[in-house]
Amino acid sequence: MSANLAKLESHLATRSYVEGYTPSQADVAVFKAISAAPDATANPHVSRWYNHIKSYSAEFDSLPGSSKAGEAFLGGEAAPAAEAKAEDDDEVDLFGSDEEEDAEAERIKAERVAAYNAKKANKPKTIAKSVVTLDVKPWDDETDMVKLEESVRSIEQPGLVWGASKLVPIGYGIRKLQITLVVEDELVSLDELQEKIAEFDDYVQSSDVVAMQKL
Repeated sequence: MSANLAKLESHLATRSYVEGYTPSQADVAVFKAISAAPDATANPHVSRWYNHIKSYSAEFDSLPGSSKAGEAFLGGEAAPAAEAKAEDDDEVDLFGSDEEEDAEAERIKAERVAAYNAKKANKPKTIAKSVVTLDVKPWDDETDMVKLEESVRSIEQPGLVWGASKLVPIGYGIRKLQITLVVEDELVSLDELQEKIAEFDDYVQSSDVVAMQKL
């Protein structure tokens, strides 16, 4: 069964994976349904995701999760999804019924508006965070990858939390460091972070952001 690239492109425009924040069996199911690498011009988000998931080929069988979420992107046009849950549980009907309004209906509406505005005003400010997957490439196969990772993780600053990592083969005996991190968007600039990583030029040739998703 083939993948519905148009639906997948729309889905991946704001996400790094088919489901969740890490590669899973849902990604594997959709990846296997795509017979050839997607056209980066027609489907840039699918192409970016496809190349990223391809780097996990050797680990497909061990990736967590279920393939069920991936089924929504297989075959032709999928059935309409169930109606989404309201984005904000505090949202209320500000406009009442469609029946002719009288004085009592106006009073009820005003009370609802006042209660809604009070809840909104008392909500704490949301801290915007992102989950980022970073590739760090060494100079050659003789680069000490343990030292390289230690150097990268030695970077500490407010709003930056390092996560899981692994070494991914890229050819000719060379492996790159693929590491996950969580950043507070207002406190951490990815460009500045990559500049700090580049300062470890005894080990690091370059770094690239391969995936990023808002929390």
